[in-house]
Amino acid sequence: MADAVTRPTDADPVAFVDAVGHPVRRRDAHTLLALYARVTGQPAVMWGPSIVGFGTYRYRYASGRTGQAPAAGFSPRAAATTLHLPMGVEDLAADLDALGPHRRTVSCVHVTDLTRLDAEVLERVVARGYAAVRAAWPEPA
Repeated sequence: MADAVTRPTDADPVAFVDAVGHPVRRRDAHTLLALYARVTGQPAVMWGPSIVGFGTYRYRYASGRTGQAPAAGFSPRAAATTLHLPMGVEDLAADLDALGPHRRTVSCVHVTDLTRLDAEVLERVVARGYAAVRAAWPEPA
């Protein structure tokens, strides 16, 4: 069985965010560091080279493969900042419709500028996403 590529590291999340090249992504990442910490009550931890995660959960696929992943997190990428929502975006559709400009996939929301979003809705999306993970996997890994 292959090992998971994305694992928690000892890298400093603040140093990672400080080094983000794109000024808007860097500004947004600093905002998200504070928002995620406040909403989850968990410290930021780097997962692999580019995901800032908060809390953990253990998953098990039908195949029997198991692993660990951040319960909530984000990644400032070149084109957009990706908000990771492990339980998916389907149950968040109403909030996401009110969020502001973004693109969504099955379990991620991609945003290009947090200042164009409704801050209360963003916080609610992060909180609901994290709560859904905690409800499915109540014990942190």
